[in-house]
Amino acid sequence: MDDAAPIDNPAVATLAGRELAWKCGAWTTLPVAAKESDDGGLLVTAAEGSDAWRHTGYGFVHEDEHALLDDWDRGSAVEVRFVAAFEAQFDQAGLMIRVDAEHWIKAGVEFADGAPQVGAVVTAGKSDWSVAPVPEWAGREVTIRASRLEDAVIVRARVEEEPWRLVRLAPLDPAASAQAGPYCCAPSRAGLTVAFTSWRLTEPDAALH
Repeated sequence: MDDAAPIDNPAVATLAGRELAWKCGAWTTLPVAAKESDDGGLLVTAAEGSDAWRHTGYGFVHEDEHALLDDWDRGSAVEVRFVAAFEAQFDQAGLMIRVDAEHWIKAGVEFADGAPQVGAVVTAGKSDWSVAPVPEWAGREVTIRASRLEDAVIVRARVEEEPWRLVRLAPLDPAASAQAGPYCCAPSRAGLTVAFTSWRLTEPDAALH
């Protein structure tokens, strides 16, 4: 797999990372299909109606996302890369961090209201949701990165070689054990296939700014 692109944010460490094999993780919910591509990526086809959400605003609980998770050592940042080729309402992919069924974070790109949106859902019993439109990211390779820092998770994102942007600073019990890895969902349709290009560990952020 490709090496990580140079990191251009001074809050982010600069040491090279370590690629994780797709076989390292276990699925929270099996996708319709998952196949390694010739270039070493992973093509994942999501089930129609798959999603991760708890209560807020919509009144339902969905916990049938396709997340490929492995134990996450807080001494490393975790990065997931994928191609944001979405076209239906709520098509989504990115990085999931999971402590248990009621405590998790998903961060990535979601197609909503006619455009790709970068954002995160942070769940502690109930979910919240924050997004920002990124129409210029459509069809391009996106990297989502998460680091644990004291009692927080720092989530950053970028498209291709562009600068990192802060997506979310969220609380996470510093004593909690967590798993992390790539995820995708297709709440509104069948046939979404996401091309994941990398899953890697690297040095964590040294600071928020």
